[in-house]
Amino acid sequence: MSQTSEFYEARAREAEEHASKATLENVRERNLVAAKTWQGLADQARRVMENRAARAAGEATDLGTGPTTAG
Repeated sequence: MSQTSEFYEARAREAEEHASKATLENVRERNLVAAKTWQGLADQARRVMENRAARAAGEATDLGTGPTTAG
């Protein structure tokens, strides 16, 4: 199942919020690590979408400039 960068960013914000409210150091650290991981996933998902869009745009351009066959 593919998730959007917005989903991952929301989880990162949620983990940061939990970290800021944590009273135990290990819980705070766990949530900060989770936030960093979620943000990394969001960044990766955004890059994937950008690459797909660029590739699709390139393929659309290629369709109009490809060699023609005489028949």
